[in-house]
Amino acid sequence: MRFALPAALLLLAAPLPAQERTAAATDFSWDGRIAPGRWIRVKNMNGAITVEPSTSDRVEVRARKRVGRHGDPEDVRIEVQKVGAGDGDVLICALWNEDAECTETSYRSNSSGWRRNDTEVEFTVRLPKDVRVAVSTVNGSVEVAGATSQVEAHTVNGGIEAATTGGPVSAGTVNGDIRVRMASLGGSDDLAYSTVNGSVTVELPERVDAEVELTTVNGSLEADYPLTMQGRISPRRIRATIGQGGRRMEFKTVNGNVRLVKRG
Repeated sequence: MRFALPAALLLLAAPLPAQERTAAATDFSWDGRIAPGRWIRVKNMNGAITVEPSTSDRVEVRARKRVGRHGDPEDVRIEVQKVGAGDGDVLICALWNEDAECTETSYRSNSSGWRRNDTEVEFTVRLPKDVRVAVSTVNGSVEVAGATSQVEAHTVNGGIEAATTGGPVSAGTVNGDIRVRMASLGGSDDLAYSTVNGSVTVELPERVDAEVELTTVNGSLEADYPLTMQGRISPRRIRATIGQGGRRMEFKTVNGNVRLVKRG
């Protein structure tokens, strides 16, 4: 038998357009203590990540899911893992697929489902003193403010701004500017700052000992430090020693300027 539903009931039963659905019950919240010197790592696929100083000794991570044109925010899950030696680090990942996976060294979030669900996830991390932070996304900007230790910041489509009273900082994107400020380089690991479409501006401590390479194709190169040049002088590529040399630091873009700024 077939029944005809009243028009009012049909309207109630019809799904709301994506833009009218709310993000109720889709938010994420986590907080916990992470020992000084250990890492909080956040990996995202679609959405910005903001890091700001915490007013307590606990790391706080909040995420807001925003409805896209396709898919359901409820299908995007956010997982928390204890990782690293002694499970001392924390890894938080936004995952769009049932078969998605996320580890310290790899991230496969939605290789088969991106077109079906373009929900945007915006993360905010509140960071206590002396906790290291590593944040990465694909479509979105990255902003780190108030950090006091090591920072790693990466995206693909978006700009990066990262500042720390400690250091070091490494940063990379493809489409966007990079602006980094750090009071200390720390350690001896090589550091890289790379984009394709955008400028690279890095503010370094007054005293720097490093082997540096500055590269652009369509742009200018500038450094506030005395440089001991290596090889042929080129307006598009500089290889030089700052101070006593040592660690290797690369600053690269294709379409944009590169500038090394000495902290005042």
